Amino acid sequence: MPRLHDGDHAFILQNSDNRIVFVIPYEREFSLIGTTDIPVESSDHAVCTPEEIAYLCELASHYMAKSVTPADVVWTYSGVRPLFDDGDDDPSAVTRDYHLEIDAPQGAAPLLSVFGGKITTYRRLAEHALKDLAEFYPQMGDAWTAGKPLADGEMADAPTFEEAFDRFAAGAAATKPGLPKELVRVLARRHGSGLDDLLENVISISDLGRAFGGHLYEAEARYLMREEWAVEAEDVLWRRTKEGLHMTSDQRAAFAEWMNLQRPNA
Repeated sequence: MPRLHDGDHAFILQNSDNRIVFVIPYEREFSLIGTTDIPVESSDHAVCTPEEIAYLCELASHYMAKSVTPADVVWTYSGVRPLFDDGDDDPSAVTRDYHLEIDAPQGAAPLLSVFGGKITTYRRLAEHALKDLAEFYPQMGDAWTAGKPLADGEMADAPTFEEAFDRFAAGAAATKPGLPKELVRVLARRHGSGLDDLLENVISISDLGRAFGGHLYEAEARYLMREEWAVEAEDVLWRRTKEGLHMTSDQRAAFAEWMNLQRPNA
């Protein structure tokens, strides 16, 4: 919903049901409020229900200076998180840790099954998985990812990530004086050092092609289709860039029509 507080900090709100809810600065002009814990039988059509929206708005209104209602919500998304069934009937109490199992019949390749896990610990999970598989692959090397930047995350050393990013964004803007600094910063936030590839032949804003709204231009959309396998308009608007938040419904529809025309069989 529209931004609820100034600053880059987030809030952790404690509810009377012992759940916690986060209010996080999101996409420059918005606040992201979540999350809820509801067991689901099928993840085919996961949505944020009206009941969940009301629950989150009520708690945010209790703590924040600005009261919020479901009518203030501009976008919702829902994800279903797989958790390892440890026998607890309370969704909030089910372990968030991952669980690994190896099935290795004599003479057959080992089968590793991963249950649960989360993105914030995926490198630890990967290292643990390889450690468990090491006995089957004696030539395996040592763990090495802990100090390795993520893809397109190679930036100058600095005391904090924000300082490193600020230096990177400022340097990128200096090399592209024909582009608005704010646009370069937004693209740098999305693509990291991959920005060099995206803007390789770009000198002025006209080189970015059609402007779809917000900070979304044709050059980035084509880059995402080519390099990150974006297929649907939703892939670009909501999964890769979140620029759908900064566009009108007509602009989103126009972009979807354009992207549909880019399909090989269109």
